[in-house]
Amino acid sequence: MLRMMLAGVAAASVMTAGLVAAPAMAQDGEPLHVEITDGVIEPLPFAMPTFIAETGDASKIAQDISSVIRSDLTGTGLFREIPQNAHIQRFSSFGTQVNYSDWTAINAQALIVGAVSMQGGKAVVKFRLFDIYSGAEMGEGQQLAASPQSWRRLAHKVADTIYSRITGEGGYFDSRVAFVSESGPKNARQKRLAIMDYDGANVNYLTDSSTIVLAPRFSADGSKLIYTTFETGFPRIKMMNVGNVSSQLLPETPGTMTFSPRFSPDGGSILYSMEQGGNTDLYRMGINGGAPQRLTNSPAIETAPSYSPDGSKIVFESDRSGTQQLYVMSASGGEPTRISFGEGRYSTPVWSPRGDMIAFTKQHAGRFHIGVMRTDGSEERLLTASFLDEGPTWSPNGRVIMFTRESPGANGGASLWSVDISGRNLKQVPTPGAASDVTWSPLLQ
Repeated sequence: MLRMMLAGVAAASVMTAGLVAAPAMAQDGEPLHVEITDGVIEPLPFAMPTFIAETGDASKIAQDISSVIRSDLTGTGLFREIPQNAHIQRFSSFGTQVNYSDWTAINAQALIVGAVSMQGGKAVVKFRLFDIYSGAEMGEGQQLAASPQSWRRLAHKVADTIYSRITGEGGYFDSRVAFVSESGPKNARQKRLAIMDYDGANVNYLTDSSTIVLAPRFSADGSKLIYTTFETGFPRIKMMNVGNVSSQLLPETPGTMTFSPRFSPDGGSILYSMEQGGNTDLYRMGINGGAPQRLTNSPAIETAPSYSPDGSKIVFESDRSGTQQLYVMSASGGEPTRISFGEGRYSTPVWSPRGDMIAFTKQHAGRFHIGVMRTDGSEERLLTASFLDEGPTWSPNGRVIMFTRESPGANGGASLWSVDISGRNLKQVPTPGAASDVTWSPLLQ
């Protein structure tokens, strides 16, 4: 369940160009304590009047920012907004003193107050968060500014800070996802790389549909993507700079096929699968090329590698036991340890950014599942079940998993979905059309 123990917080004021969230401190010096466990029974009720427009030209952007903050918070499944028509107190200015009894009367536990103005060609947003039960402000009031075109990022940043102060976890709203946008009939799909905000807004296409592209993956700083392309007729690894959309094929070993790439956490090397002479093993290569280092040596198919956040270990899938299973080994190679022992086949493992869990795809009894387990294979838990769920990717805070769901039938298509690691709050992520092979960026800088 969701247990909220909200202490009163001393008020403060700070102006920053961006958001720097510090732990909220109670009046007695104890930090805000929030515990989220697996079963969320009752979302936290919060109230948020539409942000006040402090200049005449800020009315529309104030409404838009307020709408995105509401959507971010309620979309987690951890928060429930109290409708504005139920509010007793009304705010005419950002500095209006809070009448806590008015908010207690409508069972609000948290109150968000904000304002937006246009100053020197920039949109400036400021906000405050109040703990209604303790009757005090939670953390520091903050102000940040950006170009009016970046108003969505301002909203996501505000929501991230509020989420972090109440839950004690890092946020994930100010992030993007890259995916494969699909079009055309099911038996002749055209595919191109696309990128968008985590909530489906601001879609941009990074490649055309002249060649098949698969499995994009972000670098740890979010500045690059690495993916598989068939532009030469065979699977090759290509790297793209997200900022200017420039790209380059990585060096190849003659007579091989390379695929399933992933960046190392430090960004200095690339982990990938290479097929040579009918055998597929894992290799590592410097980001600028150089001789590939072989990490596995088995007659089995070894693929879909993923680093632990500290770069010390690798999880991957292999059929060396006769069926697809998950294995963990040192990042420098060596003998791997099998960690999956349930019924069915396991694939596409991905290490959580927290380092404590591994997400995976599981196929069993004619159904596909997205699941999670501890890094030693214990505490396996299946979060979804459908005709075809596959390819999990973690949110920056390790709280949410996004994946591809394929619907059956000749007219079926792929779509993106997300689910909380508790298995709750399953929902579709909006995309312009069919979409697959999603990867989640870190928080934007």
